[in-house]
Amino acid sequence: MDKQLASSRFEKYRLTKCRICKGQNLYHFLSLGSMPIPNGFLEKNQMSKSEKKYPLSVCVCRNCWLVQLEYVIPSEIMFRNYLYIPSTSSTMLRHFKNLAEETVKRFNLKKGSFVVDIGSNDGTLLRFFKDQEMDVLGIDPASNLALVARLIGINTLDTYFTKKLACELVRKGKKAFVITATNVVAHIDDLHDLCEGIRELLSSNGICIMEFPYLVDLIKRNEFDTIYHEHLSYFSIHPLVTLFNKHNLKIQDIQRIPVHGGSIRVYVCKKEAKFKTSKAVRDFLQKEKEGYTSVQPYEHFSGRVKKIKKDLLSLLVRLKKEKREIVGYGASAKGNVLLNYCGIGTNYLNYIVDSIPYKQGRFTPGTHVPIYPERKLEKDMPDYALLLSWNFAEEILKKNKRFRKNNGKFIIMIPKLKIL
Repeated sequence: MDKQLASSRFEKYRLTKCRICKGQNLYHFLSLGSMPIPNGFLEKNQMSKSEKKYPLSVCVCRNCWLVQLEYVIPSEIMFRNYLYIPSTSSTMLRHFKNLAEETVKRFNLKKGSFVVDIGSNDGTLLRFFKDQEMDVLGIDPASNLALVARLIGINTLDTYFTKKLACELVRKGKKAFVITATNVVAHIDDLHDLCEGIRELLSSNGICIMEFPYLVDLIKRNEFDTIYHEHLSYFSIHPLVTLFNKHNLKIQDIQRIPVHGGSIRVYVCKKEAKFKTSKAVRDFLQKEKEGYTSVQPYEHFSGRVKKIKKDLLSLLVRLKKEKREIVGYGASAKGNVLLNYCGIGTNYLNYIVDSIPYKQGRFTPGTHVPIYPERKLEKDMPDYALLLSWNFAEEILKKNKRFRKNNGKFIIMIPKLKIL
């Protein structure tokens, strides 16, 4: 099919202006091709049906320097039945427990303080706030996960967070001392409505804590598989300052955190709140200005991504010629981006193992690799496992000592290709 004709099919999804500054000075720097939505795992009876594929390409705004997808897929397609569940990872459980405990201590929250989690998933984070005797509310559009959260006692609304919803909560006498939004802000198309909702719901000296992968780490560490349809924006601090200024909000503090290959925790409050702005905010802005407010780093990143694809395919071809058995480890969204971008399916991988029961028995979108429980790895003892959830590498390597003692090797491709 002609490329121009193919792209015209998706014009209704195409971004025409920056979602923060509304400028039209968008610079394209990377295309990963067309692929299904990354969490669209297939059941066996869906295998014979055609899958919808969408362009996955990324650009940077040369006005405010927000990096964002060129095509925006409707959220209803991606989030109503969601299969990413953080509670299956001991790394994320520790992370959320620490976040809840540190927040209560840092802001001296009293028992019964109202805490709202935007994109609350299965209630994992709020469970730890509830353990600290907070009054909690989760908001998440994934009905399947909202049900799981309610079953463990976490009050959850299965809907999207909007200014309208925030106003409804305020009319009911609710004002949040803390609003959390971990790994969800990048999913939201209308960032201005999000900020209006946060300002409406937040108490006068309340704090909103956001976490998301940090663009600088993504570029430096070649984390191209973090780019997928759900992640509409890839944040550095410069565009966030522009965004929050428009809504009388400010960044009070920033922390680097190690999860998901390098993330940041951003503390946001009303401009008139009592909190002083941390020196870290100025430091982040200065460092970004020195290296990420021009198109060059993004062009160089694109070149490195193409090299990773070439090197990985060369390795897999060689291993298959040597009759080596190769499987995948971690049926993750980022893994599906890698598989589709590189054209890796059952031509290279016998199967993929994963810890999440929801995914077991299904097949990867686009590449149709079957997914099994993790125990199959130790049962079969293949020669190599391609680590598709490299952001949990430490946890996975520790969990699979027996596999490695039996000469099993892990292939990791981020930040560069290596065999462990």
